[in-house]
Amino acid sequence: MNLPKLITDLVEAQNSHDGAAYASLFSENAVVFDEGKTHTGKEAIQNWIERSNEEYQSVLKPISYKDSDNGSVLEAEVSGTFPGSPAVLHFNFTFQHGLVGSLKITG
Repeated sequence: MNLPKLITDLVEAQNSHDGAAYASLFSENAVVFDEGKTHTGKEAIQNWIERSNEEYQSVLKPISYKDSDNGSVLEAEVSGTFPGSPAVLHFNFTFQHGLVGSLKITG
């Protein structure tokens, strides 16, 4: 699958559980929505992904990727130590200046 470099870098950072590298791919005022909670700004995003990695040890396996005028969607199999693993999730992105501006993770 031919993924944009930013998405490839995000998958690699997630799969190596590198919270700093993951957060570095987001704009300063980026917003992440996951599990009913909103995380705003790089520091909050890094804290969220590090807690999530510690708790769930999640790994992403991309299934498909689509761009549209409204944003982009990565469909990925996510496996880890959470109930129902593995699960197929949708990572809904918007971008700002070559970085992730928003990410909404849905089932």
